[in-house]
Formats: sequence, C-alpha cells, structure tokens
Amino acid sequence: MSEEQVVPTPEAAAKPAAKKEKPPALEDKPFKEFVQTDLLPAVQQALSDRGLADLDLQFVEAPLPVTGDRCWQLQGSWAKGQRRFLLGFSEESLTAPKVFSLADGKATPATLEAFLGDERKITLPLLLNRILSRLNGQKWLEQN
Repeated sequence: MSEEQVVPTPEAAAKPAAKKEKPPALEDKPFKEFVQTDLLPAVQQALSDRGLADLDLQFVEAPLPVTGDRCWQLQGSWAKGQRRFLLGFSEESLTAPKVFSLADGKATPATLEAFLGDERKITLPLLLNRILSRLNGQKWLEQN
C-alpha cells in the first residue's frame, strides 16, 4: 500500500481560508423580538443589579401620556409604582424616533423628551446606557 501525497496547486495555496461569517447583530433582529428577548432582560438585570427589587417591566402597545398617540413602549415602575418611566418607539424600529418620559409619585407624566435622536446606529449597550443615565439623572438609581 502506498500513500498518495496531495500537493496543493498554486491557485489553491494562494486562496486565503474562507472567513467565518459573523452572526447578525442583536439589533438586526425583528423589532419586537429584540425588545422582548434582549432589551427587556438587559434593563431588568441592570436595574436589579442596582438594588431595585420590586421592578415591573413591560413591553406594551399603549397611548403615550400627553399626546395620546399609540406606540410600542418599554414601561418600567418600582417603589410600589411610585417611580415610573417609559421609552416609546414611534414605529416598530429601533431607528425610529423615540421618546422618554418619567413620573414620580401619583403625578402623571407631563413631558415627552426626545431620546437618542442624534444617534445613527442604535445598539443594545447604547440603549441600556442611556436608559440608566436618564434614570440616574433623576437620582433614582444612585444618590449624589
């Protein structure tokens, strides 16, 4: 029995190994799937890590305070419902205009703030960071 040696041709030797395809970015998932499977759990974990025990997070289609326009919203509340926020998406897309609103105590939200309006690429870490920054701006997460 003789063993055959395979000698690569010059063309085959010159070709680089095929690159592995990168998995699609989380943000490329369908909007609702991304929010429910990635954003919601990430916000839940980040707020729980900051000591919010009675946190209630929901992803719902509901009217916005102030305007009454219906849109998809990430709504959060804690402290027995005394602290509430929402992140509203004007369309079923991460790149659509977004609004943020806060309410403390029994007050109803009186303003809708533009949220991440200047960002071209919306990623999970960016969304999470800005949500936490906005809540911390109210001194709801850490006391200064």
